[in-house]
Amino acid sequence: MSDPLARLREAVPSRFEALVSGVRFGQFVSVGVIGALCDTTVLVVLTEVFGVLPEIATIVGIETAILVMFAVNDNWTFDADGEHRSLGRRLLRSHAVRAGGSTTQFVVFVVVYRLLFAPLSFAGVDLWLLVAKAGGIGVGMMVNYVFESLFTWQVHQGD
Repeated sequence: MSDPLARLREAVPSRFEALVSGVRFGQFVSVGVIGALCDTTVLVVLTEVFGVLPEIATIVGIETAILVMFAVNDNWTFDADGEHRSLGRRLLRSHAVRAGGSTTQFVVFVVVYRLLFAPLSFAGVDLWLLVAKAGGIGVGMMVNYVFESLFTWQVHQGD
């Protein structure tokens, strides 16, 4: 009788194994925290200090976070996986791939902020903005992890 774990390893495609790598996912989440801080800071500063419409501010925050997270992911999380393609191609591919996660994040933000709005503030700061942003970031992060892993850095190619 063969080992069930060995049979499972043989049956699971290398793409899935690469996706469920605990180390890689931990790195991706760590980078995501950095991106979320950048994204949220841009949102709060633009809306609360400069009076920018929250939907516009969240788009600027998302783009800022994409650039920061790409740089960190490219040099840490996926540093050995993207070497066979140019930096410019990886950046363009990252933007294209993140379009799904970014759109998801934006839609969740708008739905929570505009349709599920609950007045919540502290020291004059609209905290509901942060609730909506956190919801969007959480859902968008899962979409981004799967698509970035499979398409930007193609983690399965070396397996």
